[in-house]
Amino acid sequence: MRRALIATVAGACLALTACGGGGTATATPSSGTPITIGVSVSLTGDFSSDGPALQKGYDLWAADVNKKGGLLGHQVTMKYVDDASSTTQVVTNYENLISSDKVALVFGPYSSLLTKPAATRVDRLGYAFPEPAGGAPSVFALGLHSLFFVQPAAIEDNLVSYTNWLLSLPADQRPKTAAYATEDDPFTQPQVDKAKSLLEAAGVQTVSYKVYPAETTDFTPLALKVASSKADAVILGTQVPDAIAFVKTFITQHYNPKTLIETAGPDQGASYSDKLKANTEGIMVPAGWASGSQAYGNPTFVSEYVSKYGGSAADISADSAEAYSVGQVVDQAATKAGSIDNQKLIDTLHSGTYQTVQGPMGWDSVGKPQGGVGVFVEQWQNGTAVFVYPSTVAAAQPEYPKHDWQ
Repeated sequence: MRRALIATVAGACLALTACGGGGTATATPSSGTPITIGVSVSLTGDFSSDGPALQKGYDLWAADVNKKGGLLGHQVTMKYVDDASSTTQVVTNYENLISSDKVALVFGPYSSLLTKPAATRVDRLGYAFPEPAGGAPSVFALGLHSLFFVQPAAIEDNLVSYTNWLLSLPADQRPKTAAYATEDDPFTQPQVDKAKSLLEAAGVQTVSYKVYPAETTDFTPLALKVASSKADAVILGTQVPDAIAFVKTFITQHYNPKTLIETAGPDQGASYSDKLKANTEGIMVPAGWASGSQAYGNPTFVSEYVSKYGGSAADISADSAEAYSVGQVVDQAATKAGSIDNQKLIDTLHSGTYQTVQGPMGWDSVGKPQGGVGVFVEQWQNGTAVFVYPSTVAAAQPEYPKHDWQ
């Protein structure tokens, strides 16, 4: 494993008063002075494909906010520290960013797995913790008033739209059987288990169910088990590596289910599609963001991303959009509060609705999204991931059954 990498953008690191939850209190930066925002990112380890995507989203937001005069007049510098996808290192990183580096604000890391321990420490230190990727039930069970999950819905509900779509099909077209496999992960398993419960209640027979360790690296036996079930519907709780591996095994086994959805992977743009090419066709993913959405600031975000990083809109990872959204809500809250004081930001974020590239959102007392647009069904069609359900957001009809492998 590579040595932990620290990536910084040049600029001053100034501290901000931290009130409320904890034991850190530093001077508030004077008007117009630059500030540093600290982030722990997974540049190595299991989440190393997601960390850089998160970083791109944060960097785009920082560039945008600086172009318009800064965050409430403060030019923003982002400071990144690699957590190696480790639940212990992520805590150390935020401790150091706040207590030693004295950053003004912190934004969250990738995954519920890392967010949970990080959020507890950040809360004790009195900082707001807007975060893009920690929406598992166990995160909200912490009961932290300082945490804000900046996605349209809590993750256990991510597959509800998908199950609603399946059950809306004419009875003679619905899948009769389903196979499930999921990482033992607080992000993936709650989604899969809820979908399983909903489909079983509607009469869809479970023919295979497997929970595997998050540390698994050889996914072939797991994929073979699913393929041998010959299920009509396949629902997988994946990250990028296993999402790709399952599909590749299905192709070699000539197993083509009527419908296939993966909790993550198909939403990661080129890091997924480059590995599967035309065989992304028909694969689904729960998604709160799509590149073609007309949500607040999204057309600008997409065009700036392509201009800065190359590729096409279809190559953009949802991780980047989610990170960008964190900056958007903090910018709006700072303007509304007239301050970047952490406690004032916490209080302000708990009131009202905030606009993002994912749509509008607000939060309950423990940071769970409330009253937002929800999570929809996205499907790869003709080389692009598009919303297909519900009809209120659909850019195309769902492809069902999915086409044969290429």
